[in-house]
Amino acid sequence: QVHLVESGGGLVQAGGSLKLSCAASGRILSTYAMGWFRQAPEKELDSVASICWNGDRTFYADSVKGRFTISRDNAKNTMYLQMNGLQPEDTAVYYCAAPLYYSGTYYYTRESSFWGQGTQVTVSS
Repeated sequence: QVHLVESGGGLVQAGGSLKLSCAASGRILSTYAMGWFRQAPEKELDSVASICWNGDRTFYADSVKGRFTISRDNAKNTMYLQMNGLQPEDTAVYYCAAPLYYSGTYYYTRESSFWGQGTQVTVSS
């Protein structure tokens, strides 16, 4: 069993920054890929960024490339998402998930993957 807890969300003005954290407890996830997802009101859940077990490989949605940075600290069993240059369209509930699996071109979750409860990010114009 894995328990994921996101934190760091909040209200920020356009152009501002936030850093999200995803702390994992239970099973150690240092050998698994992890990722951030987001869901805006009345929209589907979208992948934002993914990171392999040691951080050497990362993927980003086109909409956040160059603005967001995913990272992890396996010693702390924690994953991060540094979000810079936030825009109103980034407003969503952000979720972390683990483990993720690699298809050869992208990371994906399975029904057995664990999810956090989400943290709200609101960007005002």
